[in-house]
Amino acid sequence: MATHLLTGAGSGIGAALAARLHARGDELVLVARSPERATDLSATYDGARVLVADLADPPSLETLQLPPVLDSVVHCAGVVELGPVAELSTAAWTEQALVNLVAPAALTRLALPALRAARGTVVLVNSGAGLFAHPQWAAYAASKHGLRALADSLRAEEQSAGVRVTSVFPGRTATPMQEQVHAQEGKDYDAAAWVRAETVVDAIVHVLDLPGDATITDLTVKPR
Repeated sequence: MATHLLTGAGSGIGAALAARLHARGDELVLVARSPERATDLSATYDGARVLVADLADPPSLETLQLPPVLDSVVHCAGVVELGPVAELSTAAWTEQALVNLVAPAALTRLALPALRAARGTVVLVNSGAGLFAHPQWAAYAASKHGLRALADSLRAEEQSAGVRVTSVFPGRTATPMQEQVHAQEGKDYDAAAWVRAETVVDAIVHVLDLPGDATITDLTVKPR
């Protein structure tokens, strides 16, 4: 039975992934941003261990008591606020950098001993914005470009320890975050037009279950 540490299990891709892993009997260690969210996650995923830490406050991660062995750490949590560079506030830049980049780096550092013990896998759920930066997307894309850099460096650093690192780049996916993005863009939202969260989860589970003789470094999932 594998043990997985997940962020973002309360919504979107993270929720779909937690449901898939829980249904097949894997052990879940979930990070919740508040006691209230922790209570909700505990009720949803019976038997899961839920830890409380605010990803917008990365030092709060330092107190987490992680298992001694982890087969994976999957970073699904993220925030987005669109706007032109001329108008986007410092607070918007800071929150996206902290949640989307600094917190994954800090949590991965804390989890590395457990990952090394299992020769486990780190999955960083990135974004198409981690490959291309479009107008209005500067802050979010910058955080996701940084997340790609984190993955590339970590992969080289931990290869000798047997830790595999994969960046997953979903295109527009039918999640509450995508609905929020459409609202910020002033566009109508049609979930049927985009990739299903469960389809992205198919790709992530493939990465997690990959035999030990190979690694997938980068995986892009786009709407058809």
